Amino acid sequence: MTAAAEMIITNAKVLTMDEARPRAEAVAFGGGRILAVGSRAEVEALAAPGVRVVDAGGRTLLPGFVESHLHLVLGGNELSQLQLGGVSGFDELARLFRAYAAKNPGLPLLMAQGAAYEILGRPVTRQDLDRVIADRPIAMMAPDHHTVWANTAALQAAGLLHGAAMPAGHVVVMGADGTATGELLEFEAFSPVLALTGDLHLQMGIATGGEPSPWPDAAQRAKDKEKVAAGLAHCAMHGITSMVNMDGNRYTCVLLKEMEAEGRLTARVKVPFHFKPHMELSELDRASAMAAEFTGEWVTSGFVKMFMDGVVDSRTAYMLHDYPGTTERGAPLFEHARFKEICQEISRRDLQIAVHAIGDGAVRQTIDGYEAAGRPDLRHRIEHIELIDRADVPRLGALGITASVQPPHPPGAMDFPMSTMEHVFHPHRWKDAYLTRTLAEHGAPLAFASDWPVTDVSVMRGIQAALTRVPYDGCQDERVDLMAVLRAYTAGGAWAAHLEGLTGMLKPGLAADLVLIDGDIEAIPPQNLGQTGITLTIAGGRVTHDAENLVGPSG
Repeated sequence: MTAAAEMIITNAKVLTMDEARPRAEAVAFGGGRILAVGSRAEVEALAAPGVRVVDAGGRTLLPGFVESHLHLVLGGNELSQLQLGGVSGFDELARLFRAYAAKNPGLPLLMAQGAAYEILGRPVTRQDLDRVIADRPIAMMAPDHHTVWANTAALQAAGLLHGAAMPAGHVVVMGADGTATGELLEFEAFSPVLALTGDLHLQMGIATGGEPSPWPDAAQRAKDKEKVAAGLAHCAMHGITSMVNMDGNRYTCVLLKEMEAEGRLTARVKVPFHFKPHMELSELDRASAMAAEFTGEWVTSGFVKMFMDGVVDSRTAYMLHDYPGTTERGAPLFEHARFKEICQEISRRDLQIAVHAIGDGAVRQTIDGYEAAGRPDLRHRIEHIELIDRADVPRLGALGITASVQPPHPPGAMDFPMSTMEHVFHPHRWKDAYLTRTLAEHGAPLAFASDWPVTDVSVMRGIQAALTRVPYDGCQDERVDLMAVLRAYTAGGAWAAHLEGLTGMLKPGLAADLVLIDGDIEAIPPQNLGQTGITLTIAGGRVTHDAENLVGPSG
């Protein structure tokens, strides 16, 4: 029996993302599913006693946003930490850190987020941070989450002051005096500092591919769920109803399933198994087990995440050519032939693969692995693709590889400074950096995201960045049009996550995942989109954000 309508949103400019019926005026839903999409007259005819009718006032109604690459638990955890985005200069850094320290006298580590690589105009040292605060451990994370700088107290407490053995690609940078400089490159190097907070178990998946041991008890899980809830609420404010969480493990899934049972899960979350370079192929049994255990509409797994390289700012991204002014190229985290073997085994298990690949060397090696796997039906995807060799551009479309790219990431497009381009990319290669339109024109499906908390999770700011990005000097325009941008944040993201049978479009039978924009998105000047609010977010028929109390409490 068809569910009865519970709510009708009418007088809207509905962009359905359904090619069979791209536009409409009203949507009705009930029982967590969309029941009707059509004209006002067609849909309002379903109104009956008890049905809530919401007048959208001509605003744009879209499918709920699919955030294709974020870090939900890390982002939720960081909301309470010191935020240094946009901060520069020692005096301002010291003022903010000292104020944060005064407000948090009991914290074992004073942790800051969003510290620009050029925050002091030169490499940051532990001595710089000792001048900020010397008598308590303090540390700050770069926006890309691949570098941490720590003061002497933090390095001592973490056992890193005199260096430590690290896996390839992870570095405790050492000074001429035989002690650590304070700069820590990649996760294994800075995890001992993060462990001082007592919540490193939340990052076990991305750090080691492992699970917390001992397993957190009910009291610890309750604390952890508060952090997840903070992240979910933050995402709901931005219209997000589905997300591909690019870190996690079985523990993450268990937390989310408990929240679902408690009625606290306000978005659909897909969680990976992390495969690390040191692992044997037999570890993939755990990935298969996660895929089999978590199969509902709200918490799923079914994909394997890997890192092929690091990031450009620390020159740990793997390049085919030397970085400007150096003989460095970075290095791949997996050996070429072994990576092919891993991709074949993951594909044999019918699991999807998502690989972080930033440098053109890493991108090529990832494509080679997917080509060896020969499974375009699994929709393997590459995350970031900040630089790609022109010879590899057509290979994505030809092999059915999704370009999972982030409109806020290109320097100059949103919050990241243009100086990054000058430091790490040769000017003649700028035309091969942060491609979007070129990849799409060569047949690569697009999925858009923020990589929160690396950048602001705001989808509206991301849409603005995608539409207003200025071409680099002498380079082609890499923007796609508004409808392509919206598709990459909705139906494209859902398809890339194998969720197209559930969400991503407004069409009868699919989940009632909707977002109402505070305005007509086609009439708002692109440069103003980032200031445009989200009026209403609905996930599975349940109101998760209601900025104007249009609906009131629900579900």
